[in-house]
Amino acid sequence: MLFSDSLPQLWLSYGVLSLIVLITGYLGVRLLPLLPRLVLVGVVAGSLWMVAPFSLPLLEPGQTYSGLAPAIVVMAVGVVQHDGGQVAGASPLLLAGAVIGGALGLLAWRLLRRRDDDDSDAGPGGRRKPVQRRNADARTRTDAKRAPGRRDAGRGRSGGRREPVVN
Repeated sequence: MLFSDSLPQLWLSYGVLSLIVLITGYLGVRLLPLLPRLVLVGVVAGSLWMVAPFSLPLLEPGQTYSGLAPAIVVMAVGVVQHDGGQVAGASPLLLAGAVIGGALGLLAWRLLRRRDDDDSDAGPGGRRKPVQRRNADARTRTDAKRAPGRRDAGRGRSGGRREPVVN
């Protein structure tokens, strides 16, 4: 049962909190383009979810408790306790998690880019559709029809879209 043992409940709460951190972090860096955003979120996710072994001394002399915990937590506890062994064990795993997460973010970006290219640009036979520029053709026709003195009659930008005027 989930509530009879506190360890599964601890891992569940850590997972939920790390998902909240990742979602708010993703939304917080949305000003970045998609590639750096996904790689950055992947690096943070890999750092949060990589596990590392640890051991803590118990109150009785000579006895220790060993287990698995997130590598970032093991490293933080090792730094606070000045335990170089735990820091040395958790650091490579933490870096490996960050690299794996960054690679998964890059892979997600490539898959999203490929899907967007397939949906929007590929026509029959796998060829790209030519880009149609409606505004440029319409602008050259309307510029040719206008009288030379009325081009910039004080209404908006020149060459832009003009709204109909009711007299």
